[in-house]
Amino acid sequence: MDKRQFIKNCALAASLIPLASCANVIAAPAANKGKRLLPVALNPGDTVALVSPSKATDNKIDLQIATEVMQALGLKVKTGQHLASRRGHLAGTDLERASDINAMFADKEVKAIICLRGGSGAARVLPLLDYNLIRNNPKILLGYSDITALHNAIHAQTGLVTFHGPNGTGSWNSFNADQFRRVFFDRELMHYQNVIDAKDELAPRQNRTITITGGKVQGELIGGNLTVLTALAGSPYLPDFSGKILFVEDVEEAPYRIDRMLSTLKLMGALDKIAGFIFGECTDCRPSGGYGWLTMDQIFDDHIKPLNIPAYRGAMIGHIKQQFIVPVGGRVELDADAGNFRLLDNVFQNA
Repeated sequence: MDKRQFIKNCALAASLIPLASCANVIAAPAANKGKRLLPVALNPGDTVALVSPSKATDNKIDLQIATEVMQALGLKVKTGQHLASRRGHLAGTDLERASDINAMFADKEVKAIICLRGGSGAARVLPLLDYNLIRNNPKILLGYSDITALHNAIHAQTGLVTFHGPNGTGSWNSFNADQFRRVFFDRELMHYQNVIDAKDELAPRQNRTITITGGKVQGELIGGNLTVLTALAGSPYLPDFSGKILFVEDVEEAPYRIDRMLSTLKLMGALDKIAGFIFGECTDCRPSGGYGWLTMDQIFDDHIKPLNIPAYRGAMIGHIKQQFIVPVGGRVELDADAGNFRLLDNVFQNA
């Protein structure tokens, strides 16, 4: 055997090692070619499933409350087999968490899947999801924060429209409950306009929007939590950004980190492809120490304004008590001057 052939054989053997170690992993199919897939509609009296793809829940009462919330909305509840499991900070092993998601997509009785909470760890299950199964059983998936990993992976791999909104253990105040009913039961073509309440102020402060660049544009929504979204860079679990309207939010991230993440999206070419931009709330995103810092205004001026696309910030999306339920993959019209966006067509199969 000559030296060149020997090197080729060694390289081939080395390439097979990771394949052998991943024999039980469900291979992800090629990314969906832009074809949108709508979930089956949800009605009062239907059964929904509670799953926990990310962090474990510390208190058992949270599981009870999440169940009671769904029941109060007029729904029956089925829980994932490993809902209360724990491995370190995670709600069970990667395989356990993925198997609960796969099982609920396969379960014909279940019409929607509600994620219990966010935290960290959802990205670990992405190679273990059965995307062919999900494609053949399109259902509502609801959650936010770390659930951004699921939204983007499932949309990239299947085209399924999913929903960025309150987790099962989140705040289910009258605003969020009303959003749920209007989006899922009434199938309303939602107009996402911030609720402004001046309270005791001469000029309102809460829920104000700020125009970055004016104008209107139409396109499909993609996005979610900025930290989780950028962590998917370079993977097959990030959708195509071309012509999309990107919405992002975050929590407890210093402005320099927001700057770094937007830089990542810029360097990978994503920002140059989008048609519009919506920034939700950056909750508790306070500057850290050092020799000063860029302000959020400067960060948006540096990264978003040069794109010359309709863009605004302050939408009621993110780690806040009252939050929009936003369809990832839904077609909307963005009005950056008015600081709102509206759904253009139905996002359910039988709507």
